[in-house]
Amino acid sequence: MKNQITSALSDFFFEYETPRQVLVRNRRVGVVCRLIQLGVLVYIIGWVFIYEKGYQSTDTAISSVFTKMKGVGYTNDSGGERVWDVADYVFPSQGDSSFVVMTNYIMTEGQSMGTCPELPGKHNCNTDADCEGGSFKRTGNGEMTGVCVNRTKTCEVLAWCPVEDDRKVPDPPLLLSAENYTLFIKNSVTFPAFDVSRSNLVEDIDSNYINSCLYHPDNAPLCPIFKLGDIIKLSDLDFQTIAKVGGAIGIVVDWTCNFDVDVKHCKPEYTFHGLYGSKEGASVGYNFRFARHYMEDKIQKRTLLKVFGIRFDIIVHSLARKFDIIPTLTAIGSGVGIFGVATVVCDLVLLYLLPKREFYKNMKFKYTDTQVQQDSESVGVDTNVYYTLEENAKQAQGKDQSKDPDSEAGSTETDVSKK
Repeated sequence: MKNQITSALSDFFFEYETPRQVLVRNRRVGVVCRLIQLGVLVYIIGWVFIYEKGYQSTDTAISSVFTKMKGVGYTNDSGGERVWDVADYVFPSQGDSSFVVMTNYIMTEGQSMGTCPELPGKHNCNTDADCEGGSFKRTGNGEMTGVCVNRTKTCEVLAWCPVEDDRKVPDPPLLLSAENYTLFIKNSVTFPAFDVSRSNLVEDIDSNYINSCLYHPDNAPLCPIFKLGDIIKLSDLDFQTIAKVGGAIGIVVDWTCNFDVDVKHCKPEYTFHGLYGSKEGASVGYNFRFARHYMEDKIQKRTLLKVFGIRFDIIVHSLARKFDIIPTLTAIGSGVGIFGVATVVCDLVLLYLLPKREFYKNMKFKYTDTQVQQDSESVGVDTNVYYTLEENAKQAQGKDQSKDPDSEAGSTETDVSKK
């Protein structure tokens, strides 16, 4: 027992096993094998390393964006002149990455809490019985009092009166001057995995440049100041159309950086996308309501604005890459493993498709005959020596047989393969 354990441990630590290899001289199989290997090599070099850059590790950025609008608008609505500045037409005013610029509006001034008739079409009536007191209508402006106003043939409501009439949207838009407003974007990104921080105010930009530049995709692609009319145009939208009923624009700041070169080459690229505009549909454009409250003769009043505007969403995309030995070795190891596909395919062709498949099976696999092994052991002959002598005898016997110039090219078929 002790000798058996010692022998097993000795075999485990001091012996090396290697698989038996059979060299097959077959043009078709050889060509198939090399084509598959070539395809794998092209995939590893072309796709994994060149296109996907599998030799680099990646990281996305932590980003911060703030904005600032500049520009003044002028309106003369029903004889009332008014100048609109940034505090009037930007919502919210804190310089967020998502904001709205007002381009059109419906103003209802001097509203106070009281009773007044609904708009025609909101809740029509012929008698008081048609107006259920204390009830609300989803599209109405207030609580019904139970009274039908004969003058308008609509129900009376408790609401901010007079109620807003938004059935007609001003056309052309009241704030067409918004086309000349300018937007300043300041964006900072940090790639924590590579300990790199960048700003869209790159090395080539200073205060003098900012004071004089205006973004242009070809002439000034790094300028962080954008004219609203240019943004709408680059988004493939018409400014007057979207200004009338509102819409949404996406401004994408793209940071795609390769830190295998100097960090100063990491610069932003800006693209513009019309998210939704004024196309025909069930709900067109973008609008919301905003009220300014005040006191007049000790009565609380408000000015209601239905604001039509362009919503700007600034979206930061980031992806940084840098050489890393771990993904490089992983990609190489995966590629080496894929080379095994060629062996599997060629074995399938040899063993199951070619006319001489039985011959190749006998060459590839070595079968043990239990009875022969017992006989050889009984007379003291080593089994490996026995099979070697038997194989040499069979090769000598088939030496004069004809050869297949395509599939065997120097190999002879044994009697066993013909059975």
